Amino acid sequence: MIFEPEYECMPRDELKILQFYRLKRQLRRVYERVPAYRKKMEEAGIKPEDIRSLEDIRYLPFTTKDDFRENYPYGLFAVDMEEIVRVHSSSGTTGKPTVVGYTKRDLETWSNLTARVLAAGGVRKNDVVQIAFGYGLFTGGFGLHYGAEKLGATVIPVSSGQTKRQIMIMKDYGTTALVCTPSYALHIAEVMEEMGVSPEELKLKVGLFGAEPWTENMRQEIEKRLGIDATDNYGLSEVMGPGVSGECIEAKSGLHVFEDHFYVEVINPETEEPLPEGEWGELVITTLTKEGLPLIRYRTRDITRLYYEECPCGRTLIKMSKPSGRTDDMLIIRGVNIFPSQVEEALLEIEGVSPHFQIIVDRKGYLDEMEVWVEASENIFFDSMKKQKELLDRITEHLQQALGVKVKVKLVEPKTIERTAGKAKRVIDRRELPSHGRKD
Repeated sequence: MIFEPEYECMPRDELKILQFYRLKRQLRRVYERVPAYRKKMEEAGIKPEDIRSLEDIRYLPFTTKDDFRENYPYGLFAVDMEEIVRVHSSSGTTGKPTVVGYTKRDLETWSNLTARVLAAGGVRKNDVVQIAFGYGLFTGGFGLHYGAEKLGATVIPVSSGQTKRQIMIMKDYGTTALVCTPSYALHIAEVMEEMGVSPEELKLKVGLFGAEPWTENMRQEIEKRLGIDATDNYGLSEVMGPGVSGECIEAKSGLHVFEDHFYVEVINPETEEPLPEGEWGELVITTLTKEGLPLIRYRTRDITRLYYEECPCGRTLIKMSKPSGRTDDMLIIRGVNIFPSQVEEALLEIEGVSPHFQIIVDRKGYLDEMEVWVEASENIFFDSMKKQKELLDRITEHLQQALGVKVKVKLVEPKTIERTAGKAKRVIDRRELPSHGRKD
């Protein structure tokens, strides 16, 4: 099912014309209504009329999280507050939160885009959709909630947490589609096994998972343990929330970007130069239709690639690969760049290991050290010391081959690593902590 085929299946030459028209309109809008943008463009020596093709977007200055902080809370809005009908924001764990405003039309657009994501992921009008994302200032819950309602599906706004209750509701209410983070989906599967609830007792058919990077191996693990088709979707609160792109259930090979609303580029994060199609780099997004908070060349910090291929679903939109990590959560250990998603992918290839892990980064003297804490499955952990040692050696060797650097590995008891309904905390960086305050 394609929710808006007139846009999702538009011929690419027509789509480019539409993108350029909307880009020019958006540039004029921010230049006239957002002093911060006008200042940035003037400093770069460029005006909206200087942009004569889509390729010319490379001459426009970037927008970053620093711009949000410098214009906190409403300085990047392009409308008066009386036109803003909804405000969301990030958690602000690294400083001031990024504040996002929506007009009435923005909310309508958002609902349509998340309806596209859900339809692509296999949700239909007769489905019962359980939203296990948190509601509130986080965009995930509300964004997909209204998309499901736009589709005409039944929505259970259960929110996050209380996993046993989630499972009871799935079973009793006949949930057919689950929306949450992939790590929480695995936790639900784990608790189901503890409760003695099998996937056959549920009506669950599909899962739409996002808000954190996850690997192909993790998809297979989720599908096997929950008995569903699992698809990825992508968004970020600064741009809109979920609804920027989503996988189709037919192919499950890359996320279709909704190019009629977003112009996307991939750049070299160091040189800031655009990269050709197919090369990995940092995703940059320009919103083409957002009224309340239009963004020009927003640096997402997410690492991905863009590519076009004919898709069995019929959509003509460009695809982006699952983000492999972020430029700002990349770890450099002994000169080697490591992303948590690489560790996850390697661990899921090893029998006897649960999908829950944590990376501990510490500093010994002048050297950074990385230790991976891995949960062993119960039958392994409580087996003989010899078998534990064999597993530990196997993990260490496999990680060294996958990462290109030897890291320490520690086996921990099952269920030791904290579970969360939100984004899994994969990395604990102790390098900034004072040594006298650390408890080893």
